[in-house]
Amino acid sequence: MFGRPRLVLAAVVAVIVVAVVGAGGWYFFLRDEAPPPVSLEGAVASTQETPTATAAPSAPEATPTPTATAMAAYATASPTATATTPPTATPTSTPEPTSEAAPARPDGDLAGVWTLSERGESFAGFRVREELVGIGAFTAVGRTSAVTASLGFDGSAITAVSVEVDMTQLTTDDSRRDRALRGQAIETNRFPTSTFVLAEPIAIEAVPAEGESIAATAVGDLTLHGVTRRVEIPLEGQLTDGLVVVVGSLEIEFDDYDIEAPTAPIVVSVEDRGVMEFQLVFE
Repeated sequence: MFGRPRLVLAAVVAVIVVAVVGAGGWYFFLRDEAPPPVSLEGAVASTQETPTATAAPSAPEATPTPTATAMAAYATASPTATATTPPTATPTSTPEPTSEAAPARPDGDLAGVWTLSERGESFAGFRVREELVGIGAFTAVGRTSAVTASLGFDGSAITAVSVEVDMTQLTTDDSRRDRALRGQAIETNRFPTSTFVLAEPIAIEAVPAEGESIAATAVGDLTLHGVTRRVEIPLEGQLTDGLVVVVGSLEIEFDDYDIEAPTAPIVVSVEDRGVMEFQLVFE
């Protein structure tokens, strides 16, 4: 006499389970360790390796992973952006990339326009912490090598920097997460590019020797998710084998850029900030 009610109850439970999985299904990926944060050592090492087709931390589609889908912005844990919000910056004074970047001159004169090199890996991306039901907290990482950039140096200061990122090419370790990025959080379908334009020269007291690292702060206008804000990005750089290698990261508050974290039944929490990180190799 209890057989039919039990059957109905089992059917109801099955429907609920299917609904929950359907709503948050793209959050279910096998755990995979996130790529480490950018580092000057790693960036320099990339110049000694054969360039790869993409710098994104992708995993084989056949073995997807339960990394959190924090679709938050471009975002690695460092100093935060300042609160001032200038108008959208237009890189009018930024040097245009040339078809052939001039190498460092034998006399040590590094003045000129530097553009991205095919030697080494240049990319930009984000890191975001989330916690999922039954999985726990972890870091979701997305990166893209679809970056264009130029740097102007007059011999005593970096006078201009322009970076543009094709956000539609952001890649994580699962294509389902990548598709979700198009309509949630950074909404790459609506905001396909992100840019940074240097606003203040970066003084270089002395041209560094080969292999010598230097630290600096880039003050400029970051445009993300259609919002432009003045930021201060800590940088590390090194001259190596005729290349200028630069890495940096900046903590991003989502509210500052009108970014809403995604929600789903499987998600316990999503941090209200993430980290933008980049690695650039100029020649």
